[in-house]
Amino acid sequence: MRILIVEDEAKLAEAVKKGLELKGFTVDWLADGEKARTRILLYKNEYDLVLLDLMLPDVDGATICRDAREAGVMTPIIMLTARDEIEYKVDLLNSGADDYITKPFAFDELIARIQAVLRRPSDALPGTLSIRDIELDTGKHTVTKGGQPISLTLKEFSLLELFLRHPNEALPREQILDHVWSFDFPGFSNVLDVHMKNLRKKLDTYEESDPLFETIRGVGYRING
Repeated sequence: MRILIVEDEAKLAEAVKKGLELKGFTVDWLADGEKARTRILLYKNEYDLVLLDLMLPDVDGATICRDAREAGVMTPIIMLTARDEIEYKVDLLNSGADDYITKPFAFDELIARIQAVLRRPSDALPGTLSIRDIELDTGKHTVTKGGQPISLTLKEFSLLELFLRHPNEALPREQILDHVWSFDFPGFSNVLDVHMKNLRKKLDTYEESDPLFETIRGVGYRING
């Protein structure tokens, strides 16, 4: 899953970004509110969740959140705020935020809130994904094939999750790279091909005439159900 952090406190943002990446998330970070608003509005389907600081130097988080909701962006948003007044928290929720967390916060609490928001029924994101005899559990972060556990790296897990959310769809290389890596990742790199080769070795043990993963020439890759 891909998360956008909008936070102008560099040390906090870097620490959260590192922690989330260790948990298997793909993370982008912006410190500029205007750039963040543009990114959220233009790439409304690229992120699974936004961590949005309230007090930004140019445009505040509540305004960004309201603008996003008015534009039809349904991406879950968790506000980061240093203000603890109940009335203010109510205003944040009324602006369209899905949740908030008060600074300073424990990283474990942030993870718990992220997981709680992502598994809400309204988000329509199932916790268990499957195709053929392969099953991926997003909560437990496990993968099984024919009931047997399969060990995947963080990037391999993220790739498989993306494919399982788009079964039988030809996913362009650019879309895969943007979702599993980050916006500043060089698109000419062959890192995607290397990871796909490794995924095939671990999971694609089916007949050559009916492969699990298919290379779509000039486009990208597809997982076949």
